[in-house]
Amino acid sequence: MTSKSQLGDFLQARRSQLRPEDVGVPTYGERRRVPGLRREELALLAGVSVSYYTRLEQGQSPSASREVLDAIAGALRLDGSERRYLHDLARVDTPRTRGRRPAPERVTEATGQLLDVLGDVPAIVLGRRGDVLAWNRTGHALFAGHLDPGSPDLPARRPNMARLVFLDCHTRDLYADWPSKARAVVGNLRLVAGRHPRDAALHALLGELSARSTEFASMWADHRVRACTVASYEMRHPLVGPLTVVQQTLSHGPGPHVVVATTETGSPSRAALALLAQAITQDTAPGTPSRPALRG
Repeated sequence: MTSKSQLGDFLQARRSQLRPEDVGVPTYGERRRVPGLRREELALLAGVSVSYYTRLEQGQSPSASREVLDAIAGALRLDGSERRYLHDLARVDTPRTRGRRPAPERVTEATGQLLDVLGDVPAIVLGRRGDVLAWNRTGHALFAGHLDPGSPDLPARRPNMARLVFLDCHTRDLYADWPSKARAVVGNLRLVAGRHPRDAALHALLGELSARSTEFASMWADHRVRACTVASYEMRHPLVGPLTVVQQTLSHGPGPHVVVATTETGSPSRAALALLAQAITQDTAPGTPSRPALRG
């Protein structure tokens, strides 16, 4: 799929999701053959000609100017992440993006030190596609305790958070509101796909998930865009039971980013994390016979 067709698909999807009454377009009680806004209605709201907007949706128009894209974004009521995604899609075939391969992702020494300093705060380092590049002990225990703790060190065996969320039963059971977590993962992958339209490994991942998960395919077709920077999730951990964590990204930019899970001071969730940290400390202590049963 080309970036131009992705741009058209995105515009059509978001136009169909916007009801006339949401933007003050009168319908006079008429029966409408299309969901959402018509092309001419969207073009009028954006202040562009119907023919130009039609060509843009059909991928038959040269790259639109920033002013036109901003006008269309305003008409579609796009938020900041969606607006950036729209601009990324429209930046098709420019010299800056043509033929460039994303650089290999590595964990810097400074990031490794950060993981160590965080100690009992669960933390993982994710690449742009959601590959787990590193984690500290509590991050591994919280998010993927059923996996080999050394797997991020081997590129061929690195876990991928999108695969885990959609294809791994343990991770699905970990989130009380799994659809919310799944939509966040898909929305973030949409942003990455817009920034890296020629990332072959990313396209392979998207194809794999679409083929193996009907839920992923359905959410991907919805064209929702979401930046996963801060979100609260209720988790059901197999060792320490229910807890609510805030997952937030500490670092930003094109490189790998650190995601930490924090809990409210004095809360049962904070106590659950402390119990989890105690359990993994006991597991790694010399002579420890077995993991204690933590759930009552």
